[in-house]
Amino acid sequence: MVNMQNHPISADDEIAQLKLGNEFLYRKIYKENFQLVLKLVLSNHGDEEDARDIYQETFIVFYEKLKQDDFKLTCAIPTYLYSVARNLWYKRLRKLQYDGVLKLKETMDAEDVEEDVEAHVTREGFMTSIERSLEQLGDPCCSILKDFFYNKLSMDEIALKFGYTNSDNAKNQKYKCFNRFKKLVLVNGRA
Repeated sequence: MVNMQNHPISADDEIAQLKLGNEFLYRKIYKENFQLVLKLVLSNHGDEEDARDIYQETFIVFYEKLKQDDFKLTCAIPTYLYSVARNLWYKRLRKLQYDGVLKLKETMDAEDVEEDVEAHVTREGFMTSIERSLEQLGDPCCSILKDFFYNKLSMDEIALKFGYTNSDNAKNQKYKCFNRFKKLVLVNGRA
């Protein structure tokens, strides 16, 4: 067996070692990639506990996939883990929207998540699709979504900034914008 501490191994060898149950490698990968997920969750309305929950779910999905004989990883392990975590977290966020405040609910069905993850991971240029979609979305939608998701403005702040009569109207506009954005991402992802 290869001494994991002194000799780097290829991605294919890592997958083979993981399939054989190499616990040292599991722990190493787990430890090395948590910060990516932590940063993702913290920058998207979550806290460290949320990040730990999502990362646990991510590793369960990864572990279950590795047990499948036909599973072939088409990207680097950190990329796969980040993609799974991103999809899990964004699905949770979509289900949590209530009166402009995000509230955590129970985890969604892992099978649905796996199907979404595979679709996104295997599609090259997903980030390009997102960037292109934001450009095509135009203003005010692009600005509203950026202010909400990236700048973390409240619905009241967005209503004031964009001249909506109240936060409910701003929330409705954000919802419409986000739906248009999702459709653009799907179209651009196929292109």
